[in-house]
Amino acid sequence: MKIITLLKRVPDTEARILINQEGTGIREDGLKYVINPYDEYAIEEGLKVREKVGGDSKVTVVTMGPEEATELIRTALAMGADDAVHIVDPLLENAGPFTSAAVLAKVIEEEGFDIIFCGKQAIDDDMAQVQTILAEMLDIPQVNVATEFELSDDGKKAVLSRRIEGGDEKYETALPAIISCEKGLNEPRYASLPGIMKAKKKEIRKKTLADLGFETKPQGGRAEIVRWLPLPKSGECKIVEAEELQDAVKELVRLLREESKVL
Repeated sequence: MKIITLLKRVPDTEARILINQEGTGIREDGLKYVINPYDEYAIEEGLKVREKVGGDSKVTVVTMGPEEATELIRTALAMGADDAVHIVDPLLENAGPFTSAAVLAKVIEEEGFDIIFCGKQAIDDDMAQVQTILAEMLDIPQVNVATEFELSDDGKKAVLSRRIEGGDEKYETALPAIISCEKGLNEPRYASLPGIMKAKKKEIRKKTLADLGFETKPQGGRAEIVRWLPLPKSGECKIVEAEELQDAVKELVRLLREESKVL
């Protein structure tokens, strides 16, 4: 079975994010990057499927990003993935969902696939669009936000659960399909020392847009980020002090009416 897992390089969830002076993006100086946390669930599920199916099953990691993403690809390989494809091209900087999906679709078609796992969304932009566009481009079904996954014995279909308010939904889908993974689907494994050593020898195939047959960056959709803005500063906190409760209430009402303008 040919298993594809998608990986995105995102800023560390614990990093302090600052907007650059031009408002065109975030400041890169000293910023640490990690594998998108939801993609870790995708990688783990791909490894579990490979272990179940056995034989010549293979997990291939596919990512778009700068040269610096190689370090995170090696982490995925150390977790147990077999090989990787890394699309690197300066034209893909700040690529939107349509462009990303078009490039990923081309790579995935060339690689061949039986199932695709990805995170439910990237934590940097929270758009959760690429997998849906990708499914349309590949003309395959998709199930989003999966919290359970069970592959049939013949490997031709899968039964999944997704959590909704008040319960769970059950889905059955034919394969190939694209599955976006939610927290709780599994517990991603850590890279072991032997895994880290083996990862150094595993293949990472670098590709550019030209290698994939694109003369220019794929265009589509009308959404674009015009400007980045920092969050507004939180309001001032005032503590009302008074000897009597009634006096405190009166002062609070006055502040709400005259300063906050909510009364």
